[in-house]
Amino acid sequence: MEIDKKEQAAVAELIQQNTRSQNSVVSRIQDVFLSFQERRAALGLSNPGTVENIAKEVQRDVFLNNLSFSGLRADLTKAFGVAPLFQVSHALSMGSQALPPYSYGVLYGSPKVFLQANLDNELAFSGRFNYRWTSALVSKTSVQLTSQGNMMSLENDYTGADFSASLKAVNPSILDGGVTGMVMASYLQSITPRLSLGLDAFWSRPAMAYPPDLAVSYAARYKTPVWMACTQIVPERGVEASYWRRLSEKVETGINVNLAFAGLGANGPMGAVSKEGTVTIGAKYDFTTSSFRAQVDNQGKVGCLLEKVIAQPIRVTFSGEIDHKQNAAKLGLAVSIEAADPEVMQQQETAAAAQDPIPF
Repeated sequence: MEIDKKEQAAVAELIQQNTRSQNSVVSRIQDVFLSFQERRAALGLSNPGTVENIAKEVQRDVFLNNLSFSGLRADLTKAFGVAPLFQVSHALSMGSQALPPYSYGVLYGSPKVFLQANLDNELAFSGRFNYRWTSALVSKTSVQLTSQGNMMSLENDYTGADFSASLKAVNPSILDGGVTGMVMASYLQSITPRLSLGLDAFWSRPAMAYPPDLAVSYAARYKTPVWMACTQIVPERGVEASYWRRLSEKVETGINVNLAFAGLGANGPMGAVSKEGTVTIGAKYDFTTSSFRAQVDNQGKVGCLLEKVIAQPIRVTFSGEIDHKQNAAKLGLAVSIEAADPEVMQQQETAAAAQDPIPF
């Protein structure tokens, strides 16, 4: 019995020693982590945005890529509420190959939920549903149902204090005996208050009969109050670089260079890889009630876009483009009217800012 008691005491002492050792290791890890977090916070880093919008100052704020159109267009939007946001819209177009003749849209937005649906005259449907789980995590879902085909995408975005991470899947499926579709993952981290580095991975497999394809790009962005430079490099595929500069309070300019490795050259496998490059230069001028954008590229395309606010609810937009290489021209004219009841307009003026913005 005495031997058993001694053995039990020895085992108990060994357990206590192991527990103290484990607690010491855990405590040490916690101290290192807290110290790292304190040093990280002392750098004063801010969120750098996302890899997808790494060149937004050039691509979205200055260039016409997402704004130019052709033909005649009329948009009528009626707002029924501000907090939460609720509005319906009617869009009419004529002479455009990209836009349907008629489209009806509904939009609802709150700090946690964003809903948008559009239905055109050919019964093509598109919808988006975004939900904010926390102030940093947002899930996004979009669906398109058309006669040419259907598409669905699932996305999760996490916005940290000094980084952004995103995971997106387009038409994912496991019904063909394996995983098919497209998967995109990105991460952008602030290294200094002005410099951020990131990665972007793109995996695709349209069907099981095709091998999967993986492309990884490396991104860098440097931003100051008056200028920004960024680049994305995809090894063996291409390089894209952008530069943006604010010339004055109302004038911005930007340049984008895109160099793509197109594949085999004219001499076949023994020849060098051919390259295709595009250089685009643009500028934006902001006036009191209007804005003007213009851009030109090395392919012979010249475009401009003028937006003018006639009255508070009425905006007129003119779009023009000349392609000297193809000897073609496009013109577009749009009128947008945003109407709201006096109660809604008063609510918009007096509504307090929400804790979290709408998860568009």
